[in-house]
Amino acid sequence: MEPLNRTSPAGATRVAIIGGGIAGLTAAYDLARQGGYALTVYEGNPFLGGLAAGFKGHSTWEWPLEHFYHHLFTNDDAIIGLTRELGLSHLLEIHAPVTAFHIQGKNYPLDSPLRVLQFPLLPLVDRLRMGMVIAYLRYHPLRPWRQFDQLVADEWLARWMGEKAYNTLWQPMLQGKFGEHYQDVNLAWFWARIYKRTPKLGYYRGGFQAFVDGLVDVVQRQGATVQTNARVQQIRPNEGGGLVVEVAGQAPAIYDVVLSTVGPGLMRQLVPDMPASYLGQLAALRSMGAVVTTVALKRQLMPGTYWANISKREGLPFLALVEHTNMIDPAHYGGDHLIYLGDYLDPDHRYFEMDVDALLAEFVPHLTKFNPDFHPDWISGAWTHKAKYAQPVPPVGYAAMIPDLRTPLPGLYFASMSQVYPWDRGTNYAVEIGRDVAKMIVEDVRAGMVQPANDQLATQVTT
Repeated sequence: MEPLNRTSPAGATRVAIIGGGIAGLTAAYDLARQGGYALTVYEGNPFLGGLAAGFKGHSTWEWPLEHFYHHLFTNDDAIIGLTRELGLSHLLEIHAPVTAFHIQGKNYPLDSPLRVLQFPLLPLVDRLRMGMVIAYLRYHPLRPWRQFDQLVADEWLARWMGEKAYNTLWQPMLQGKFGEHYQDVNLAWFWARIYKRTPKLGYYRGGFQAFVDGLVDVVQRQGATVQTNARVQQIRPNEGGGLVVEVAGQAPAIYDVVLSTVGPGLMRQLVPDMPASYLGQLAALRSMGAVVTTVALKRQLMPGTYWANISKREGLPFLALVEHTNMIDPAHYGGDHLIYLGDYLDPDHRYFEMDVDALLAEFVPHLTKFNPDFHPDWISGAWTHKAKYAQPVPPVGYAAMIPDLRTPLPGLYFASMSQVYPWDRGTNYAVEIGRDVAKMIVEDVRAGMVQPANDQLATQVTT
């Protein structure tokens, strides 16, 4: 993107960014470095980073830990590239942890072709057939995801992988991930998951919060204003041009451009004045929430395994058990061994109403299935984090359902994890969509598609 021919603050394009997650902060970074933009980032939470934000559960922790488990794949070029631009490459480390499927009470590593061929719960012919299908999806030279957008993953995988292999491994995973919606998910989503996975994983020294803090620091040094505890209540067109942003406890403000990075449901609430057709597109986007309970243990739970994907057929009350400190040295967390117990759930699931003690009461009795020596007195702390918008559900034909980043209201843009398709939600694609929408804004401003609002930032708005 080329710099705009605007240098004075008085002539700057006023931009509000709603949401201080990685997408919003990346867009702020790209716009701020152009010059000619007066930027304000509004984040309703007391912290920045969105789903990648971290917390310190114990005072002995050197590093914060993510509310929701995070890592990078080594081909996550967008976020790795931004890390390099920010001068933060020294924070990024590459690890080779073991990921496994938990089936019939045992962890089976399946993170390499050899381990797939050695999987003992399937006959060799089924293992070979499953391996060929995975290889087809991963190495297909044409990357035919638009064709896969028209196919149901459940039906296609059962047909080509074979009922036995599919029913043993992949169908339970789809059921766990998407619940009753699993038969709606299209093959493009599954293809993207297979295509992008790498056996080695990246993680930041100091956690993802270190990356977020570094990004925020650069954004602020470039002149942007970043506000936390700033809950946006409404975005609406202004009679005198531009868009009005109403923030709880603040006077309304007018901006030339507004970028919203919230979820589709909240976007509908914030901008009720949008045309019904666009509101309908937002309403059609379904998603799952996430409930993750983090537990600090005095001892290691799963020696040798970082991540265990859990079949719902195992009867366990969580989808994944991630022992974070089997990838990252527990010394960074005061010697605590940290596990995540996570699940994707419909936003009305009862777990969203339960506190950490109630969730532990459901989860803890099952930990002996991963280590028969486990005892509840190993637990030295527990915390739970919840997000009702955490995983989009992509049905057949999802590509045609995605709302445009440019909304029908001039100057208003919308960028969410529901629009990174066919890729799955994640920090890499938050960076990618943040950069895409920033480039779009620059191009639109240069082309005169965004009409400037009043010359002065209004504190009182005429309706």
